[in-house]
Amino acid sequence: MQLPLEGIKVLDLSHALAGPFCSTMLADYGAQVIKIEPPGPGDIARAWGSPLPGGETDYFVSLHRNKKGIVLDLKTLQGKETFLRMVERCDIVLENYRAGALARLGLAYETARLRNPGIIYCSISGFGQDGPYRDRPALDLIVQAESGMISVTGEAGGHGARAGVSIADLTAGMNAAFGVMLALRAKEKSGFGQAIDVSMMEGQLALLGTMIANYCASGDIPRPMGTAYKALLPYQTFQTKTRDLALAVGSEKLWKIFCPAIGCPELADDPRFRGNGERNRNRESLIAKLQQVFLTRTYDEWEALLSANGIPVGAINNLAQVVDHPQVKSRGSIVEIDHPRAGAMRVVGVPVRLSATPGSLRTPAPALGEHTDEVLRELLGLSVAEIGALRAAGALG
Repeated sequence: MQLPLEGIKVLDLSHALAGPFCSTMLADYGAQVIKIEPPGPGDIARAWGSPLPGGETDYFVSLHRNKKGIVLDLKTLQGKETFLRMVERCDIVLENYRAGALARLGLAYETARLRNPGIIYCSISGFGQDGPYRDRPALDLIVQAESGMISVTGEAGGHGARAGVSIADLTAGMNAAFGVMLALRAKEKSGFGQAIDVSMMEGQLALLGTMIANYCASGDIPRPMGTAYKALLPYQTFQTKTRDLALAVGSEKLWKIFCPAIGCPELADDPRFRGNGERNRNRESLIAKLQQVFLTRTYDEWEALLSANGIPVGAINNLAQVVDHPQVKSRGSIVEIDHPRAGAMRVVGVPVRLSATPGSLRTPAPALGEHTDEVLRELLGLSVAEIGALRAAGALG
């Protein structure tokens, strides 16, 4: 059975993380992704992460599976025309250059749709394609800061902290993939493509939506709370005799089960803690009491007791423990891929599982320009001589 996106062709001009994360999602489910890199070092992310044999890095190899790679110089007339000829035969263009950069090269959506009215042109940027911050450079850290994400992350009383992963980039990549799916569906009805404007900033605002709504309603500015959560209590980590425990008592029903389960039935009827609102108003005294209780047993003892009562509980695992986690191993969430230069390495597999047409890791990340001749032959029908002429003109690097 065909993969869901088989037959869809993507021209991927993106670099770093946000755009490539999107195109990887598309490629995993069958889209033919043609990664276009500039001459020289190629994608800046080829230099990120730990070095692997053959000059590759773990960052790039893990991110760019299932793609074909070509080198094309979009600053040359021949390179621009080759790109636009490819646009005529593809469904999607994906880019995350600074807003307006491709327009200055004459390769914006307005130009692309003249060559192919059905083209879907997805642009990811830090702040969007308009507005006073449109031209600002914005890597993940900057957007986490400007969006307010850092202001609510970290330990209580601190100055805020960056999320442990590049959450602004990754959210933008997922939003871009979702936008592409919407545009493909709309194209089925209309026959026409459209431009997609994905802002990293707005992706973070969406994640912060409930906090922003709370601020607008109450006027209270949220601050970092460590592992705690203002909307629910108790919902945070606690120390035990051995290792830390993550606890999530997410409803009043669970609260009434939780209190006797930990040997403190009186807490359920205490007027200070009877409802979530009361618990929040008396947070400090309740957390201090619970911390004393959790220090009386080991993590394993608490996990067994709480799990038996249906209380959500978990361990704070480091990544070594995650890779060896029984659930991760049982579902095959970490897979091995063999790269011709870097060798075998383990990477995270596809996160969305379809019963009939599952995505998969089929081919390793391409070496710089590895498929240039192959793509130009198969997509544009160019001859060896024509490819040689483009290379001689500097269009192919």
